[in-house]
Amino acid sequence: MADIHIERDHGMSLAQARKTALKWAEQAEQKFDMQCTYEEGATTDEVSFKRSGVTGTLVVTATAFTLQARLGFLLGAFKDKIEGEIVKNLDALIASGGAGSKVAKSAKAPKSPKSPSAATVKTSGEAPAKKTATKKPAVKKT
Repeated sequence: MADIHIERDHGMSLAQARKTALKWAEQAEQKFDMQCTYEEGATTDEVSFKRSGVTGTLVVTATAFTLQARLGFLLGAFKDKIEGEIVKNLDALIASGGAGSKVAKSAKAPKSPKSPSAATVKTSGEAPAKKTATKKPAVKKT
């Protein structure tokens, strides 16, 4: 198993960071056949993603994005290439959504395999609603 840990500071408001994270989740679903669930909190949001051979989270705060992923045995051989693609995509989204970014990498982050396309949307006081995600990831507001 190989772990990926990426941190990026951003100069966006929390609302802008949320939009950027949703866009990242949409791209992950479309390009990499990930199943993404977005859980919105008061000060921190979390995008959980999974598919065969990969699991992880993207944590969104008012100041930073923190991505942690665990690659299975087969994908672990491609860790550097996968991490480079994630960094490139996340940095491009941050650049288009707000100011500055800062890199802090280390090998650390547990998650489990990923599979495609059912997203859950949850808002405060409501039961979760299941949707098939073709373009938009699931959103949970807590």
